Amino acid sequence: MRQHRTSVRWGSSSKGHPLSPYELVVGDQLSQLHPRLQAYFRAIPEGHHGVGTGTFQTVGTPRRWLWPILWILERQGVLFPVWERDVPFTVINRPRVGAAGRPAVTATRTFHTRAGERRMRDAITTLGGGLVDYLGTRRRYRAELIASVERGRLTMTSTSLAVRLGSAWLPVPRWLAPRVSLSERFDEQLGQQRVSVTTSVPGIGRVYEYTGSFVYELRQDGGAQ
Repeated sequence: MRQHRTSVRWGSSSKGHPLSPYELVVGDQLSQLHPRLQAYFRAIPEGHHGVGTGTFQTVGTPRRWLWPILWILERQGVLFPVWERDVPFTVINRPRVGAAGRPAVTATRTFHTRAGERRMRDAITTLGGGLVDYLGTRRRYRAELIASVERGRLTMTSTSLAVRLGSAWLPVPRWLAPRVSLSERFDEQLGQQRVSVTTSVPGIGRVYEYTGSFVYELRQDGGAQ
């Protein structure tokens, strides 16, 4: 998978317009996406946030022996133990300024499961010319990602995972590290954005997923959610 990198200054285009982490890494390839999808990945205007609402056809994992680990991760806002279908959800994206002034986008995904609301939180920014995703409420997990645009969809795949202990980041060995794959495209028939996220572990296979569709819009801060 090829990763496109830009040579512009961190956080803004050559014309001074703010750029999102995705624009800094994928660059002009974003123009190949559907306009509605471009709005999702380009910079959120100052004083605004993005809101998506939709339904996931599947969420979680049927491998119940993994659920004790997922209970721990749920308390950290990473993953949670469930295996359900047709789960309504909401995602709220907010622009932030990350380390060294790099642009970042924080996301809170709320899943309305039968047992109540569950949340995932993360912050995506740039690191060394690529994308990096800090997972959980305390950002204790860091996944480095390769991103590209292919056939009208944006794909991201993790290449490494690290865990923070104190101030140090400890890399998870490749033979053990989960691999996250994400695909986003626009479905013209539905008139909605389609997202699919899977997590796989070497030697085990797929251990977590959520797949569904949603509509997305920008709203002014301080307005109705």
